[in-house]
Amino acid sequence: MDLPRISIQRPVLATMMNLALVLFGIISLGRLPVRELPDVDPPIVSVSTVFPGANAQVVETEITERLEEAINNIEGIKTLTSESREQVSNITIEFDLSRDIDLAAQDVRDRVSRVRGRLPEDILEPVISKRDADASPVIWIGVASDRFSPIELTDLAEKQLKNRLQTVTGVSSIFIGGEQRFAMRLWLDAEKMAAHQVTIIDVQRALREQNVELPSGRVENRDREMTIQTRGELKDVEEFNRLVLRTDGDRLVRLRDIGYAAAGVENERTMARNRGKPCIFLGIVKQSKANTVEVAHGIKRELAAAKPLLPAGIEVDINYDESVFVEQAIDEVWYTLGLAFALVMLVIYVFLHNVRATLIPAISIPVSIVSTFAVLYFMGYSVNILTMLALVLAIGIVVDDTIVVLENISRHIEEGMKPMEAAFAGMKEIKFAVIATTVALVAVFVPLAFQTSATGRLLVEFAVAICAAVVVSTFVALSLSPMLSARLLKPVTKKPGSLVRWFELTLHWLTERYLAILKRLVNLPLLVRVLAMLVFWSGIGYGSVWLWQHLEGDFLPEEDKSRVFTFLIAPEGSTAEYTDRMSREAERILSETPEVKVYGAIIAPGFSGPGTANNAIIFIHLKPKDQRERSAQELVRGPGGLMQRFMTEVEGALTIPSIPKAIERRGSSPFQLVVQAPDLDQLNQYASDLTSRLRAEGWLANVQTSFEINKPELRLNIDRNRAAALGVSSRRCLAHVANSFWRPGPQLAQA
Repeated sequence: MDLPRISIQRPVLATMMNLALVLFGIISLGRLPVRELPDVDPPIVSVSTVFPGANAQVVETEITERLEEAINNIEGIKTLTSESREQVSNITIEFDLSRDIDLAAQDVRDRVSRVRGRLPEDILEPVISKRDADASPVIWIGVASDRFSPIELTDLAEKQLKNRLQTVTGVSSIFIGGEQRFAMRLWLDAEKMAAHQVTIIDVQRALREQNVELPSGRVENRDREMTIQTRGELKDVEEFNRLVLRTDGDRLVRLRDIGYAAAGVENERTMARNRGKPCIFLGIVKQSKANTVEVAHGIKRELAAAKPLLPAGIEVDINYDESVFVEQAIDEVWYTLGLAFALVMLVIYVFLHNVRATLIPAISIPVSIVSTFAVLYFMGYSVNILTMLALVLAIGIVVDDTIVVLENISRHIEEGMKPMEAAFAGMKEIKFAVIATTVALVAVFVPLAFQTSATGRLLVEFAVAICAAVVVSTFVALSLSPMLSARLLKPVTKKPGSLVRWFELTLHWLTERYLAILKRLVNLPLLVRVLAMLVFWSGIGYGSVWLWQHLEGDFLPEEDKSRVFTFLIAPEGSTAEYTDRMSREAERILSETPEVKVYGAIIAPGFSGPGTANNAIIFIHLKPKDQRERSAQELVRGPGGLMQRFMTEVEGALTIPSIPKAIERRGSSPFQLVVQAPDLDQLNQYASDLTSRLRAEGWLANVQTSFEINKPELRLNIDRNRAAALGVSSRRCLAHVANSFWRPGPQLAQA
């Protein structure tokens, strides 16, 4: 089929074909997701299990090992990693890219349900999520009030915000940082308990038997029926204080006889502050394959709808939003795309001196670029920085086909042909050259689309976008461009103006000088030319090697996104109060830093279970770039920066500021080692020796190990003979200890 001839003879057909491409592109652009970078995240499913009161070793043997054994042989697993810490087991399963994440999550649920009977009875039900176990929230929402306490704020956030925001597509879970849930705390006096011969087990039994709410059925007669509601739950402090524990003859021993009940909070170890003021935070964690920008837009829509329903005095603010930088970056690339188009049009006009001729590429380039979005949509890709940069680059490539067509047809018109005849003759000469150029360009970029490495997958959408734009531009050059040339181009009848004549003379002079220099170089002796080329390319090669050796290498560049995360790690065994004091020192430094706009801190955060008392996280939102003197990199690592001040002024804890990247590594560290050993003792020895040696090198800023067994412990040994003589079982002893010292306590200590 002779597409150029058909297009020239049938202009309406050519126009409608290209308009259809533009229409598909516009529709696809509105449906394409927006991301910072292409989606290269593998399918990840995590299993989080909480075993209240258990230490890390018990969690490892009783939960993690059994779950790993059940999950390990699921089809398509690429890596399986686990972390066992105090009270929490986290297992992260990374699947091959070919696995559907929903089916993978269902397989994991099936395997976990099979071994549920082998797990301890006291664990909370395992939570299976389509995200990394250590995934960080993409949005932090601060909820504060001068009228409501943290307990009331937590209740409001749970009922009126969290439940609503969890319905947003792409949200995996919502973490409440600094939550303070209401609990009835029972304070018991050991001496009074001994005097009344009451044990903690008695208190536990009384709570279980008297603080219950069960369905009671209904009564009915011939004409009516009524439901029976039995009030069995204890409602307030006074009812708890009147709780009957045992009978002593005719006398009832109540809770108030051996202690008292007081309203309190379930977990006193965690707290949150926003700019130094108490608050709570909602952390939105997205699914591993979800679109950050779409999730953020959905969250903002739901927040806008929920705010009018909140009580007066509640302040809800978005303290941190990862999507803001993404949208700003995409907007900047759109601007660059428009600027590139304008510059190309200017250059074409300067050289052609003809508005009609310039109008042809001005129409064909947008058709090629806009139509590319349809290809991206049908391939399941997204609008991101790399695909947009591909289109910016493609502008300079797709214009070549149109220029070749335009120049050849214009030459025939200048030789005296009519525009229609010139279009037929010109396209007959160059249509195969246009196709050959396209094939050559596609052959350069297509191999990138078949990469399977992490870096290669990042460039797949880039390659497809360029190839699609080039292929579409060929279709446009063979259909729309000759049709427009046949109808828009006219023979030149008037003399060019003085400015055009000056430009032509200048261009002619430059051409003559270039030819003269080229002839002189060609006429040099062969040996001189060879030596000159050797010197030139040796200089280029040496400079390239030198730059390669001295340039830093990284998977992605570290960009100033006006946000910084700070992780505070206190020594093992530190209390939440100690960690809070260290965090306040870090917050004081932030309050004195002029570049900081907003900062928030969470003590003992727990994204997938109870938080660790010696950890804290501080997220920092910087002022816009034009309102601060230092970049984020200078603020973090420069002289007098946050890292230097934290090291010298927060001496009681390791405080590490870091700039988050678009694609975080597992663990968010640039270099990681996996150490294996036959048993935990040898593993601890290997890890400790390696950590000590690396820290001694001096050039590493942060060396951490995920294996910590140096937390102070108080070990209790049971004399089994004496226990048996007293009629006390080991289980009863352990229950007494757990109920006496574990915080937050079980149901006997909270209600």
